[in-house]
Amino acid sequence: MKSYPRWAVTTLFVIALGTSSVSNAALVSVLGGQAYYDTNLNITWAANANLNGLMDWNQAQSWIAALNTANYLGYSDWRLPTVGPVNGTSFNYGPSGTFYDGTRDAGYNVSAPGTTYAGSTGSEMANLFYDTLGNKAYYSITGSSPQSGWGLTNSGPFSNLQANWYWSGTAYAPLSGAEWIFGFDTGDQSAAVATSNAYYAMAVRTGNVATVPIPAAAWLFGSGLLGLIGVARRKAS
Repeated sequence: MKSYPRWAVTTLFVIALGTSSVSNAALVSVLGGQAYYDTNLNITWAANANLNGLMDWNQAQSWIAALNTANYLGYSDWRLPTVGPVNGTSFNYGPSGTFYDGTRDAGYNVSAPGTTYAGSTGSEMANLFYDTLGNKAYYSITGSSPQSGWGLTNSGPFSNLQANWYWSGTAYAPLSGAEWIFGFDTGDQSAAVATSNAYYAMAVRTGNVATVPIPAAAWLFGSGLLGLIGVARRKAS
């Protein structure tokens, strides 16, 4: 069996470790912990879930525009979370279905485990609340209330995530001037008039942040380590 110097074995181990390290978590820390890449939704959430306090919807949009003008965290494509049909096809505003079993887009348990559309990525905030963070709604999927363990019991790695309403960037079609909102307190997805309500807002962007491919990063690290070893040897000699 061919033997290698101890320094070479150490370098090869470091390179292998770097190339084989893969995270299976739904939220992966990026940008030095200032944001989290959501592998379920293929979006990146800003880590601070309350960067600007309570705002009406127009103010929230102006705040997003300001983030993009400032190139926040190096990106200029931030937006509010979106809401799409939980069934992947068309919105169910009611009255068909019940408001607690996750079959309607306006109601509780949208995308929650055990529902018809469990794991749906239609609503980014609902998916985060129920599927990624594992929180429970005030109502169970059978309609009992309050169910045990309901509420924002897990805010995950986010800072300042409020047990309150958050704006989406999606218009609520049945009511002019209204937008979809999501309640991180009770797990309720609803709608509110944009100009007469003040809620919180989270900044997200589509996709992951740009990173140096791991093999390249590992190679650069290994090359740098070899260079340092060479310098140390020359000094020692």
